[in-house]
Amino acid sequence: MSDSIILRTVQDRAQCLACFAVMRELRPHLPDADTFVAQVQRQASQGYRLLAAWRGDQVVGLAGYRLQENTLYGRFVYIDDLIVLPSEQRGGVGCLLIDAVRREAIAGGYTHLVLDTALGNAFGQRFYYRQGLLARGMHFVEALPQVAA
Repeated sequence: MSDSIILRTVQDRAQCLACFAVMRELRPHLPDADTFVAQVQRQASQGYRLLAAWRGDQVVGLAGYRLQENTLYGRFVYIDDLIVLPSEQRGGVGCLLIDAVRREAIAGGYTHLVLDTALGNAFGQRFYYRQGLLARGMHFVEALPQVAA
């Protein structure tokens, strides 16, 4: 097994399945791999991209992101998901993932890199500050009642 990290955009079901255990570290509410693959496929139809960091044949980190445009930022990249296996943290994998997304956004003429993190995620916040991201606001969430179809 190689010690080097290779970044690859997830292109097919098999690659997506290989990402499930890592994504579940960040999103433990995902019930199973098939549900995860279906979710990624739905999001991909709306522009979501999943970048995987591979060490040999194992996924050790992920960045899920979208290239978007709105009236606040103009053209920007939004990172929905950023996770590195605990055993790989502080080894540079997160930096590689953010740098790759940042380079793609810059090359495409996007002007901002945006992400959200939990208020209690102090370690993540320190990491983001070290990557050059600054806290600029808060987001608010309301769970809406579900209406039977």
